[in-house]
Amino acid sequence: MRIPTKEEILDWISENPTLTSKRDISKAFGIKGAARIDLKRLLRELEADGHLSKRKKTYRDPDKLAPVSVLQITGPNDDGDLFARPLEWHGDGEAPSILVILRASDPALGEGDRILGRLTEVSGDDHSYEARLIRRIGTNPKRVLGVFRKSAEGGRILPIDKGDGKEWMVLSDQTNGAKDGELVEAEQTGPKGRMGLPRAKIVTRLGDPSAPKAVSLIAIHQHGIPDSFPDAVIAEADAAKPAGLGQREDLRDLPFVTIDPADARDHDDACWAHADDDPKNADGHVLWVAIADVAQYVRPNTALDREARKRGNSSYFPDRVVPMLPDRLSGDLCSLHEGVPRAVLALRIQINSHGEKIGHRFTRAMIRSVASLNYEEVQQARDGAPNDTCAPLMDEIINPLYEAYEALVKARGRRQPLDLDLPERRIELTDAGVVSSVNFRDRFDAHKLVEESMVLANVCAAETLIAKGSSLLFRVHEEPSPEKLDALRETAQSAGLNLAKGQVLQTRHLNALLHAASGKDEAELINLSTLRSMTQAYYSPSNFGHFGLALKSYAHFTSPIRRYADLIVHRALITSHGWGDDGLTPEDVESLENTSKHISDTERRSMLAERDTTDRYLAAYLSERIGNEFTGRVSGITRFGVFVKLDETGADGLIPMRELGREYFHYDQESNTLVGSDTGTVIGLGQRVTARLKEAAPVTGGIALELLSLDGELVKRAPRGGRGRPVRRKATKAKRKADKVKRKVTRRR
Repeated sequence: MRIPTKEEILDWISENPTLTSKRDISKAFGIKGAARIDLKRLLRELEADGHLSKRKKTYRDPDKLAPVSVLQITGPNDDGDLFARPLEWHGDGEAPSILVILRASDPALGEGDRILGRLTEVSGDDHSYEARLIRRIGTNPKRVLGVFRKSAEGGRILPIDKGDGKEWMVLSDQTNGAKDGELVEAEQTGPKGRMGLPRAKIVTRLGDPSAPKAVSLIAIHQHGIPDSFPDAVIAEADAAKPAGLGQREDLRDLPFVTIDPADARDHDDACWAHADDDPKNADGHVLWVAIADVAQYVRPNTALDREARKRGNSSYFPDRVVPMLPDRLSGDLCSLHEGVPRAVLALRIQINSHGEKIGHRFTRAMIRSVASLNYEEVQQARDGAPNDTCAPLMDEIINPLYEAYEALVKARGRRQPLDLDLPERRIELTDAGVVSSVNFRDRFDAHKLVEESMVLANVCAAETLIAKGSSLLFRVHEEPSPEKLDALRETAQSAGLNLAKGQVLQTRHLNALLHAASGKDEAELINLSTLRSMTQAYYSPSNFGHFGLALKSYAHFTSPIRRYADLIVHRALITSHGWGDDGLTPEDVESLENTSKHISDTERRSMLAERDTTDRYLAAYLSERIGNEFTGRVSGITRFGVFVKLDETGADGLIPMRELGREYFHYDQESNTLVGSDTGTVIGLGQRVTARLKEAAPVTGGIALELLSLDGELVKRAPRGGRGRPVRRKATKAKRKADKVKRKVTRRR
């Protein structure tokens, strides 16, 4: 009986990838009895030489994938084709690319989905296999971002997420060459192993986590924000040419100006106002708003469009911006630079002397901004100190804008949108990325002038598209839930204030509460609590109104450079007015529900990433002041401690239970207080606090404090001893104290 050569065995396996067990090979070559021992020896030699790898009872070529493999979807390419990567690859080179071909009946697949696929080897230009879906399996593998600590057996990953204290174990062949102390991203490869730790493999190395400019990179990577553009997207943007006048209305002689922050990189909105010369509108105003015509350059179903939708919006960090569009568009062709003709969608609004809109019309136009101004210089000019740029613009541009704004303020006062007073933090960085100061942004009438103009423009967009029966995306903000209102009412009562009950809630009721708190110590607490009672705004093809702005219809129109929702609204306006073939497509309309959910999610993703970055920068700023004392106010009560918002920086720190004193604290959910079982100390929302900084961790953004005084009185310390659970007598004492607090609240009403 002839034993096949190694070459013959390899040829057979290559031609018959589904028949690779020792039994299949024996049958193919007619090997029986004792000859199987020789075959087994040959297979072991091929395995030792790296020509084959053993999987359970089968052998296969390590440079080929099994005919049925577990794959992970990597996402669509620029042409919309879906690709995947094998989760198991033992070849010497890079893992082959796999084109996933879905049937009409197959479920939609997204980046990160795992599937069981049936593979066919092909000789494509950009892929080696085609896969048909057998079934979708499991969930996306859990990922962690952390600091790698090397050991003899591989190492461990210490998560940077302050809410994740469990380490991950990495075996020596799964480290991807990571060095000790590097920031890495890893994904879970299996259940808990030795010592109860989840096993992981490192998939990305991100470098030194302590570098100042790594702070925003950590958040970008942790939240999965795309921060580099595919080549095809850049190529499309680079090939774009400035729009010509064509059929556009020529508004280049109107003195539009842009008003932005001093450090703004792009200018997507411009405005101009003048007294209305219509005799029917005595003392009225005409307000012009012009918005960059992004739809001119970002056409439906192009690489630019798919990438913009994928990102959903731009993300802003203290040291960088992750834009929705490449800089060729966001910083150039779609930016309304001074003295440069730019394509826009423009809006002419008639306002009467009471600030009420009495008419408006949209046009696709060309403008030329006469000046790029910033908020500070415009406000200084209005206050009587114009600089050389603003002085020539006072009579024709700046003063008429303020006059139109003052009329809009009257209408705002009648409408009563929610009037929160929450100063915005501004983190100043050095060129090296180190925090130099933390301040609060100034709020000028110049800011409010632009905001009111843009709010009115957004209302006009929604009303126009509704009237034309067009599909669009609304910006929706629903009223607070009864549960959140009850919590706000409790907080107000604890501060001696009142929020009316038993009526349909309107923003004017909340404004009355905010006004009553104004000037009091509790003002910041009431503003924060009111904000927390609000639902989160979102995008929807259905109109549910905007509670916070007290508006029936609202659609984002004014920032298409940085929000995909605005681009959808622009396209709807183009289609409904018949301005060109670059408007809203049937495919856009069909996918509005999915688009609205997706971009609402990307917006929340950016908000979380921006908040995490701010927390880390603040922790880095405070890390050099460990041991210092800070004042603040209790902003949150939990079973595990007290949250304090520090006055100086606005940073949120945690006073854990162990730092409240050497006694047990009883948490009373109804009164939302902590009561010391030995000293009777009561800790509640809004109390003034002095605390010592115990820890500030820049990598996680965590800040830990030690309580020193409440409302100016030193915290009483119980005698030294164990802090175990209290005996029944102490728990009863704590409850009596909490009841006493509630009785006080009742009397103050």
